[in-house]
Amino acid sequence: MGSKELGCVVELPPTPRERNAESGAAKRSKGNLPVVILLGWAGCKDRYLQKYSTIYLQEGCVVIRYTAPWRLIFFSESLGINSLQNLAKKLLELLFDYKVETKPLLFHVFSNGGVMLYRYIVELLHTHQQFQHLRVVGTVFDSAPGRKNLRGALGALSVVLSSYNVCVKYALLLTFAVLVVTWRMVLYPVTRFVHESHYDAMSKQLSRWPELYLYSKVDSVIQASDVENMIEARKQHQVLVKAVDFVDTDHVSHLRAYPTLYTTHCTSFMYNCIGST
Repeated sequence: MGSKELGCVVELPPTPRERNAESGAAKRSKGNLPVVILLGWAGCKDRYLQKYSTIYLQEGCVVIRYTAPWRLIFFSESLGINSLQNLAKKLLELLFDYKVETKPLLFHVFSNGGVMLYRYIVELLHTHQQFQHLRVVGTVFDSAPGRKNLRGALGALSVVLSSYNVCVKYALLLTFAVLVVTWRMVLYPVTRFVHESHYDAMSKQLSRWPELYLYSKVDSVIQASDVENMIEARKQHQVLVKAVDFVDTDHVSHLRAYPTLYTTHCTSFMYNCIGST
């Protein structure tokens, strides 16, 4: 399956003449620059991810952008159906299609929609022979991860459905709420050992590359305490973690509010990751 069939975008960096003068770090690391994989939040449109692509394209990186279908994120995954596993596999296979599988990889993951897909990617990297030689150097988490939060999930789904007919929108919101409540009260207590939550799986995953968490105390979808608890859990697994609390920015809005600061954190983290490999 190619990038078009999967619905993702693969973008090559501009030539040195087309982009701004390279920084000293970019010149020194030119042969070691990672392929950056952006995993969008539920309902994210590609034009939104393009803004984040620019951060890495200007440094000379190849960028892959992908957002999993919101129906799978909100409905299938919320009910314990591992519907994103196959998409995770196909996304990694693209690296071989574009012959960039030998380059280092950097993930930039947004909200729980991106985290769900990222979870399966990490599991494949450790269990699937085809992918075990792929080299990840770091991961950036923007507004993620969070525990199961019905109020936040309903708010996020409401944004996704904003262009729908009002009746359809509220019917889907009600359906989602009923399904989630039913799952948690009736099914999950029985199947929790089979269907581990994404948050719990992330807290003890086998990856040991550095992680950068970009979050905010006033995030209306993901609770800051969830992100901070994840940070502590990852530190206990000897993962090198950096965290930036933007304090007053809402969910996945940090770049819009603080473009220079956000860009600096991302590029500095990337160069630190490839400098330590």
